Amino acid sequence: MAAIRNGDARAVEQLLDAGVDPDATDEHGTPALCLAVDTFDLSVVDTLLRSARLDRAGADGRTPLLRAIDNGAYDITNALIGHGARLWAKDAEGRDALALARYWHETGTVTELRRRTGRPDPVGRRTVRSVEFGACEELSLGNLTVRTGHAAILTSLEPRYGVTTPFDELLARALAEPDVTHDVWFTTTDVLRQRHDDPAVWAAAAALRDRPDPLERYFGAEVLCTTNLFDESDEAPFDGPLVDLFLPWVAREPDPRVAWSLTAGLTDALDPRAGESLPALTRHLDAEVRQRAVSGLGRALEMGNPEALAAALERTGDEDAAVRRAACGALAFAPPGTAGASDALAACLGDADESVRVEAAARLALRDDPRGDDVLNTLRSTTEESPYHWLLDDVYRHRSPGH
Repeated sequence: MAAIRNGDARAVEQLLDAGVDPDATDEHGTPALCLAVDTFDLSVVDTLLRSARLDRAGADGRTPLLRAIDNGAYDITNALIGHGARLWAKDAEGRDALALARYWHETGTVTELRRRTGRPDPVGRRTVRSVEFGACEELSLGNLTVRTGHAAILTSLEPRYGVTTPFDELLARALAEPDVTHDVWFTTTDVLRQRHDDPAVWAAAAALRDRPDPLERYFGAEVLCTTNLFDESDEAPFDGPLVDLFLPWVAREPDPRVAWSLTAGLTDALDPRAGESLPALTRHLDAEVRQRAVSGLGRALEMGNPEALAAALERTGDEDAAVRRAACGALAFAPPGTAGASDALAACLGDADESVRVEAAARLALRDDPRGDDVLNTLRSTTEESPYHWLLDDVYRHRSPGH
């Protein structure tokens, strides 16, 4: 229990391996998995999910899933459902998972916090970000802490209960969170993406391109992007229509967030017209747009497109380190012997940013050019915790006999 409260997933794993009961309870009768849910620690929850009873309720009658929903913990809720947690278990008020999520969403997180604590004090707020998931706020009042994932949880649960939420309602849920990295933005657009066989969804998303609110335009672009990206049909029915929409749209789009999404959509599109637009976007005023555009030049570079090569070479001197690193990654697609590609990578070995130096060195190694070996030899760690692990693993496998 101390290891769980301390968020020490490794210690929890070692104790479980040593034979500790995964369903042990603390002094209040709270099972280990419920306690882990209340600490908001996904890594500890994942560790316990390997052996703990998934639906064992605490002394208050709430299962781990109902606790996660009460806590507004979208990532933990997803993990529990993914392992098969029962959706029909009910809390003391008779609410199942869907009803509990809807209650929090409709009541409002701050309102419910104040009702439960009876305190008028200011609510403490901090933003919590996840590598695997998006972002949300964590709100604290008195001794109660919850996260603002209830709208995202509700949105992800509704299809499981056969509920089809109208497009405008999903749009409103996203717009209620101005941070487009919030979990609710992913869930609302993803739910609409799953309705790709309904032409009305595509039409509604496309119609948002002319709205004055950039967040509405961003929502529309994201729905269209994900619909095309995750389409598994051989005919690629959304590819051409997406390019038809995005090419004139990105040329006039003033908001960088919307331009990010449009550029990402063009990068993923198979229509050759999309690739033709990317070199110009590598010179966009916004660094993330430039990064996404240069990252999408791979196919054109493989085919020896001179405009793509010129754009990638130019971006190795970009003012933004992430763009320079993306340019190094793109140059890896240039065929052997491509004029200037390897020399541009070698020039990046002296970059002020380590990630750029390592990217350039690894890409040189993959081109059988040893000029970056000194940079690679200076790295202290190549374990999975290293940000360069998978890139260096590619180099290792490339240089292994019989690669």
